[in-house]
Amino acid sequence: MSELESVLATVRERVEPDAAERERLRTVAERLADRARDAIDDLPTDADVVQVGSTARGTWLSGDRDIDLFVRFPPDLPREELESYGLEVGHAVLPDGHEEYAEHPYVKGSVEGFDIDLVPCYDVAAATEIQSAVDRTPFHTQYLEARLDADLAGDVLLAKRFLKAIGAYGSDLKTRGFSGYLTELLVVEYGGFVPLVEAAATWHPPVELDPEEHGTRRFEDPLVVIDPTDPERNVAAVLSAENVARFQHYARELLAEPREELFFPPDREPIGADELREHLARRETEPVAVVFDAPDLVDDQLWPQLRKSLSGVVQGLEDRGFRVLRSRAMVEEDVDSPREAGTDRRAALLVELEVAELPAVERHEGPPVHVRGHAEGFYEGYADADDPRTYGPFLEGDRYVVEREREVTDAAAFLASDDLFDVGLGAHVSNALEDRTIRRNEDVATLADGFGDALREYFEPEP
Repeated sequence: MSELESVLATVRERVEPDAAERERLRTVAERLADRARDAIDDLPTDADVVQVGSTARGTWLSGDRDIDLFVRFPPDLPREELESYGLEVGHAVLPDGHEEYAEHPYVKGSVEGFDIDLVPCYDVAAATEIQSAVDRTPFHTQYLEARLDADLAGDVLLAKRFLKAIGAYGSDLKTRGFSGYLTELLVVEYGGFVPLVEAAATWHPPVELDPEEHGTRRFEDPLVVIDPTDPERNVAAVLSAENVARFQHYARELLAEPREELFFPPDREPIGADELREHLARRETEPVAVVFDAPDLVDDQLWPQLRKSLSGVVQGLEDRGFRVLRSRAMVEEDVDSPREAGTDRRAALLVELEVAELPAVERHEGPPVHVRGHAEGFYEGYADADDPRTYGPFLEGDRYVVEREREVTDAAAFLASDDLFDVGLGAHVSNALEDRTIRRNEDVATLADGFGDALREYFEPEP
């Protein structure tokens, strides 16, 4: 047995649910499905119940507690009735549950330590005929159940554990990683975990896979996996280029030096204020953080707005002459436990600048003198202004040049001013930024209390 095979065998023993765990999950799932069928009997329409997701396919990691039950209604049922009946069944099955909303509302709850989602959908004939995004999910389960044997299911567990360990698992819009369905498709497509890792180590994005040979589609993503059940969909659409690269990096690491730590990395403690001050002193940069109350949104709505806002802030600073070394959006939370809407938490947009204060004047180059029309316009525009704050126009080489007063000289002052709202911000973030505080330089260390995990990742970065 090779070193890699030995490591994988040990990891598989750790991640594969044992017989007792499987039986306990099966028992709970069947009991809940029976409750759902009883509730359906009281409705004025037909419906059935199917279990979907990894627990239905035997590809769930030991310790995972998710059971997904879908209630399928006739496709001619009005949308309002689907939602109403779906919630009625959900509350009958999970009387202590609560409602959440994806494309339409569903009921989420907990039973005997298991996290249960009870979701209504349409019982369409094919995934290409979906009326809501969740309608295709049962087809995913059917497709994979027909192709996963015990060995491949075990390899799926290895792939999921590996992707979780490197921080690239999860299709939520914070992580933008590999979904469970995508992971399973990749293992099936390549014929196992090791072939997948070997292939990923040599990928040259964009990588395109079409398991059912539906034909070419136009997707502009680093990884394209055409959904076997829906040829118009890229299963990897949410996956970021960074997470593709992260998977490639650690695939090479695993092949070069197999070890369990790549599947079970040691926990990293949140960074403390004193450690953070040491980093700041060593780097001699000028960090500035905009801190505000996070908008009352679920994470899949919040994180795109935070990223858009951070991009806008960075672009706004660079447009005004500041050089941003690196930046990060952060939310005050345990990174392993995304919070639900309604939870009080702070957010921060951190930008690390090479310098945070600039001279009062900036250089502005005009066109070469021989480009007569533009050159004359440039020269006359500044010469006729008679502005004592402008130096020039004068010549440097064959170009007109002026030195003019800079609009913004202090990055922190800009971020604290109303000019911040001139940059591209997420709508809800823009509203939240009306009440913000600015932390700069050593004061950024105070953010260790609340943002310690994210700041550890920022100041001690890994692939």
